[in-house]
Amino acid sequence: MPIPAALQGKLALPVIAAPMFIVSNPALVIAQCLGGIVGSFPALNARPQETLDAWLTQIEDALAAARAADPARVIAPYAVNQIVHHSNTRLEHDMEVCVRHRAPIVITSLRAPDLVVPHVHRYGGLVFHDVVSVRHAEKALEAGVDGLILVCSGAGGHAGTLSPFALVQEVRRFYDGPLILSGAIAHGASILAAQALGADLAYIGTRFIATREANATDAYKQALVDSTALDIVYTPYFTGIPGNYLKASILAAGLDPDNLPQRDKSAADFGSKAAEAKAWRDIWGAGQGVGQIDAVPDTAGLIEQLRHEYRTARQAQADKTAAFAG
Repeated sequence: MPIPAALQGKLALPVIAAPMFIVSNPALVIAQCLGGIVGSFPALNARPQETLDAWLTQIEDALAAARAADPARVIAPYAVNQIVHHSNTRLEHDMEVCVRHRAPIVITSLRAPDLVVPHVHRYGGLVFHDVVSVRHAEKALEAGVDGLILVCSGAGGHAGTLSPFALVQEVRRFYDGPLILSGAIAHGASILAAQALGADLAYIGTRFIATREANATDAYKQALVDSTALDIVYTPYFTGIPGNYLKASILAAGLDPDNLPQRDKSAADFGSKAAEAKAWRDIWGAGQGVGQIDAVPDTAGLIEQLRHEYRTARQAQADKTAAFAG
C-alpha cells in the first residue's frame, strides 16, 4: 500500500491535517508542514476570494525559507480543499489560483471531482477525495483521483457512519492505492491503528482546533478540552449534510440537541454567509476523539507529542507481537 512519491521522505508522521472550515489558516498550515505533516485548509476560508492568492504565497514563501535555512529538515507539502458542490460559486476561480500556484495536493469533497482532476494532473499535483461509502469511492476512482480519504464514523464535520473496520477492508478489495483514514483520530496510537487496518495515512482534524495557531475562539478550544465523545451530536440540521458538532455550542445557540429538525441535502449551501454563521462559526464542529484533548499547545508541540505517542505505541505493539510469535 503505497505512499505517493510526492510525500516520500517529506513526512515526520504518516498524517494529513484535515482542512477545517473557518479554523484552518496560513499560520496553522505552515506550522503543520514545518512539523512534518501535510497542512491543509479549505479554499473557502480565504475571504474575499482574492485572498486565496495571498494565502498560498504566504504559505509557499514560509516553507521555501525554512527549506533554504535547513535543507535537511523534513518539511511536508500543503494541500487545499475544494468543495465540489453547485452552491460553491467560487470553485472555478479558486481552482485557477491553485493551478497557477501548482498546489501540491488538492483535497476534494462532496462530489466526484471529474472537472478538477485533469487540471491538477496537468501540472503534476495530487488529488485526494473524501468518501463515506464504497459507492463514493468507486465514483472518485472513475474520476481519476490519486487517493481516497475514508471519512468514517466519529470524524469531525461532515462524517460518515461506517466503521473503519468495515470501510477500509471493503475498499481494499478493489483498490490498492493510497488510503487516508479519518474518524476520531486524536492520539499517536490511533495513527498506528489506522495503518494496521490497511490505511497509509491518518487524517486528523479536531485535535488541531485546540492549538494556539488555529482560528478558533478560546471558548471553542476550551470546550474541546472539557468535552468527551458523549458531547458530540451527529445531525444534518445545520448544513443539510450529516455532521458531528459539540453539544455545548448547540445549547448555547438556544437549541435542543436531542430534538433537532431533519434537513436533507437540498439545503446544503456553501456560498451563503448566513449558513456560515450557523455552521461553523457559532455551531462548533468536532469529532468523537475530543476526550483525548486535555490542553491547547502550539502546533509544533502537539506534533511532537503525537510522534512520541506513535513511537511508544509502535514499540508496545512490537512487544505484543513478539509474545505471540511462533
